[in-house]
Parts: sequence; C-alpha cells; structure tokens
Amino acid sequence: MRRSCEDFQSFRAAKVKSLFNADSGATFNLDIDLPIEELGDWSLGVVVGPSGTGKTSIGTEIFGGQAAFYEPKWPKNKPIIDVIAPKGTLDEVTGALSAVGLGSVPSWLRPYSVLSMGEKFRADMARLVCENADRVVVDEFTSVVDRQIARIGSLAFAKAWKRTGRQVVLITPHYDVLEWLEPCWIFDTASMTFARGGLRRPRFDLEILKTDKSYWRHFEPHYYLNLPSMVGAHYYVGRVDGELCCHIGVATAIRAKHVECRASRLVVLPEWQGAGVGTRFLDEVAEIQRQGTPGARIPGRPMNTIFHTSHPALAGALRRSKKWAQVSQASVGAHKGNSKSTLKNRKTVKASTKSIGSGFGGHFRAIQGFRYYG
Repeated sequence: MRRSCEDFQSFRAAKVKSLFNADSGATFNLDIDLPIEELGDWSLGVVVGPSGTGKTSIGTEIFGGQAAFYEPKWPKNKPIIDVIAPKGTLDEVTGALSAVGLGSVPSWLRPYSVLSMGEKFRADMARLVCENADRVVVDEFTSVVDRQIARIGSLAFAKAWKRTGRQVVLITPHYDVLEWLEPCWIFDTASMTFARGGLRRPRFDLEILKTDKSYWRHFEPHYYLNLPSMVGAHYYVGRVDGELCCHIGVATAIRAKHVECRASRLVVLPEWQGAGVGTRFLDEVAEIQRQGTPGARIPGRPMNTIFHTSHPALAGALRRSKKWAQVSQASVGAHKGNSKSTLKNRKTVKASTKSIGSGFGGHFRAIQGFRYYG
C-alpha cells in the first residue's frame, strides 16, 4: 500500500526537516497480509490499532477499493424516523432502531442534530442496518461515545448486522469493544497480525431488587409515555455491578373470576438498551409473581402477570417468546366521549352541570396485551 501527498517546501517545513533530520513527510508505505478471501462467508471484520498505524488506509483498500466509507447525511428538518429507510416499512425502521439500542420513542421524533452523541451513534448504526450496501467500511467506530455505550452499542449492532447477510469492516482504536462485537476476523495494526474470530461476549449478572417508587425518578425521563408512577404498586429495579439498569412496576389486577398482576413502566436506561436486558428482566419479574416467592408482590400467592405495550419491537419480542401469549389488541384507544358519559352517569357522581373531566382514551396507540405463563 502506497500513499503520498505534496512534499512542501515552506520555511517552516524546511526548518522542521533540518531540526529533526526528516527527509520528507510526503509518503506512507504499508505492506500487510489480509487473507479475508480465505474466510468465505463472513459478515463483520475489525481493523484495530493505535492512531497513525494505517487503519484508515487499510479501509480504503479492504474491498479492492470498491467500498465507500459510511458517512450518512442527516437533514436538519426531519425526525430520524422519516430519514431511515424512507421506502421501507415503519416496522422495519422501528425494529432496526430498537435492535441497535435506540428504543426511546421520543428520540425517534427528533432530528439527528439534537440527539446526544450516544443517540447519534445508534441512529447511524440503525440507518446502516436498513441500507442496502453489500460492503461498507465504518471509520472511527465508537470513538465519540463513552465506553459503556460503546460496549453495549457494539453488542447490539453486531447482533443486528449479522442478520443482514452483508459485510462490514469496522475501524477503531478501541480494543474494549472487540469481545462485544464477536467479529469474524481482526487485524491489529499495532502488531500487524491477523486473527480469525473466536472471541465471546463477556457475561454480566443482573441483580433484581424489590423496592418502592423512589427509583422511578431515574427512569421516568426515558419512558415513552407521559404517565405518573403506578398507584398501590410494588416496584422492581435491575442493577449491574451496583449501577441502575432497568425498572418495572407491578400492581394487582382484579378480573371477573380471578386476581392477577399487572406489570407496567418497563424502562431500560439508554446505556443498556440493545443488550437484551429488558425482556429478560420482564420475564424474571413475571416468573417471581407466577411462583409467589418471597420477592413477589403477594408472597405465597402465585399469580399470572398481564403486560400491555404499544412499543412495536417489544410487542414483537413477546409474540415470539414461548413464555408469553397475546391476549388482546386494540388498534386505537377507547372513545373518549363514551368514557366521559359513563363517568357522569355513575351513581357516585352527583347530578351536576359541572364538567367531570375529559374521560379516558381517544389516543391512536395500538395497545397489545400479553399474559405470562412461564
């Protein structure tokens, strides 16, 4: 590999050459052996190493110079939900956003320019997953995000990308993401060595605590609906190494013939989205209620758990799960006028011409209900 630029002859350039005995800074030569053709059907490779060791130059030649670096352009006057795969389906786009860990619905409705650096990173990856380039190179992968989001974001992107059947080369100076990516191959420019895959993602343990609603304030800004904490509920939070990760509330739902639990306010903090924590956390909390263990809402009384959501990715995950069964679906909310009329006619409401409120319902969320059977 041979790279060159103009050999400048300015006063300062000449002074530097004389001071440091440097003949020229105009050439860069690099000879490497990168036998990726021998790997056959691979999906994700990584070029890693310190700055200035030729990673970007390798990226320009990795596919015979035929693959462009991924540099998406984002308009300032459109939310990201409209920019990603404009000819694709809404389920495809929301599925990609959730798959790479950007599951915050309010963020989908914002333009790229106002997102945080972590959200921008995940939006870029979701757009890459949805686009049709068979071969692509991503430079400075995870370089602008904190290391927690870098690791979990790498895990989420790798899982989503490997389902596409396409090929990507990620260029990064950070070694801490390699295990989370589980790449098919790695080229290290520090040692100039090539290695096939074989890395496995690190394991982490999620600790679940039964608590009160005091933790809700940490999770409320990330909840996709504008709702208060649940009334008369017990709460569960998940922690990893003492750091808050996820939250859910569990209340009692009285049905016509039996009593069961109603779970709601499921929130996974942004730095953990995409790791598969949310559904496993929900499963475990529902299993605690089903067994009626000491950590249950009502210890000693086993109960099934009902859970409702309008989040398309979460609903899809629960439909695929063998532990849950879908039991209801509503395309839109109930008629708000009917609700108001019902409230007015109740015997507990005194006859009055005063307004008693606007009623409930009238929204357009497609709410889907599921029951946990374990």
